[in-house]
Amino acid sequence: MKRRVALALIMGLVLTGCAGQRPEGNLDVPDPGVLDRASGVTTVSFWHSMDASNGVALNKLVDQFNAEHQGRIAVKATFQGAYDDAITKYKASVQSNTTPSMVQIYDIGTQFMIDSKQVVPIADFADRDGYDLGQIQKNIAGYYTVAGKQWSMPLNSSVPLLYFNKTAFRDAGLDPDHPPRNLAEIRAAAEKLSRSRGGPIQYGFGAAIYGWLLEQLTSTADQLYCDADNGRSGERVRSVNLDSPLLIETATWWQQMIKDGLAVNTGRATKDAQDAFKAGQTAMTLESTGSLKSFLTAAEGKFEVGVAPYPVVSGTLPAGAGPSIGGASLWISGPGHTEEEKEAAWQFVQFLSTPESQAFWHTNTGYFPVTPAALKLPVEQEYLAKNPQFQVAIDSLNATEVRPTSTGCVAGSMPQIRKASEDGLERVLIGQDPTESMRKVKENVALTIANYNDSTG
Repeated sequence: MKRRVALALIMGLVLTGCAGQRPEGNLDVPDPGVLDRASGVTTVSFWHSMDASNGVALNKLVDQFNAEHQGRIAVKATFQGAYDDAITKYKASVQSNTTPSMVQIYDIGTQFMIDSKQVVPIADFADRDGYDLGQIQKNIAGYYTVAGKQWSMPLNSSVPLLYFNKTAFRDAGLDPDHPPRNLAEIRAAAEKLSRSRGGPIQYGFGAAIYGWLLEQLTSTADQLYCDADNGRSGERVRSVNLDSPLLIETATWWQQMIKDGLAVNTGRATKDAQDAFKAGQTAMTLESTGSLKSFLTAAEGKFEVGVAPYPVVSGTLPAGAGPSIGGASLWISGPGHTEEEKEAAWQFVQFLSTPESQAFWHTNTGYFPVTPAALKLPVEQEYLAKNPQFQVAIDSLNATEVRPTSTGCVAGSMPQIRKASEDGLERVLIGQDPTESMRKVKENVALTIANYNDSTG
């Protein structure tokens, strides 16, 4: 999950991509029969951020859809770089009136996309056709639902998990069938695992300095990360709880783990933390379901990978609480696009959401299937039999109730908020006072939030 966004970039998106200077257009859904009356092939330009094996899987689905709609619809998929690159290019396309027919945007870009006034809400297409959005996994749909309306269709969704080295646990005399549930238990396990305490592995714990992981600890504690019900009430987010007792406790715990030689600071790059776990240098890490496949492949013949629900800061998981999802979703453009384009894009979105497409997507990428019916297909049953670790993610997400605390914060400046949390945690891990650091980042991001809100009305 690439997640760095420079301040200048986001302010550019806010100040010029949303307010004024935007093309006018019809945001209503088209007549459902518009493609039947169309002459020739309707082309859908589709921008996405899936590369490597994920890109291969997506292109196979595009090819299948085009073959099934030959002579009628042609989807032209174009890789636009990482998530931040894609939203930068989208901003430029808004200013030049050249937006794609549809675009994949990461989760924390949700409020910006709504504010851009460039999209047709998925819920409007669904209402027109009687399409049941209830077939989308409730928590995943909940993330992309703001003020009671689902704006986009999820494509690639991930769930955070605690990964651990079962082999190292056994060697340290720990029970791998009872993995840690909170930060204190992670520390207790690390004390037996870390080589500094005579354990079998170099470090008991190591995870990336990644704001998403802090947001998840707020979610599993059933607490709000932002005000205005995490932006879900329809009111603007005006404040973020970066200096909450919960996050200060987390930062303090992490700092002490490193000081005591129980954890390693791998920095902000998620790949570095992943590589440390794959190499057997760390016994526990926090990551998304998207890493399960690569972890299993890297560990084959070396150690057994264990998976547990995402931890809480202290105590046990409150009833109904759980993590929120990550990933990205699909947005259909309105202004500047023909009725045929919009309808063809909607047809493609529905295709990607079918159980068959989602089963293919999940088993080839590791992303969570957004359509639960996919899990009942034979190919999924075979996959789960070979990869029982993934069942932990399924159970965790299904047990989580859809509520503001579990659907994540939607703020237009969320990319900067996430980066600010990383700034604060990074300073803590190299020795700064946790309370002072987290309070400072909250103050720093407050002006950005206010500027965004002012610019978008």
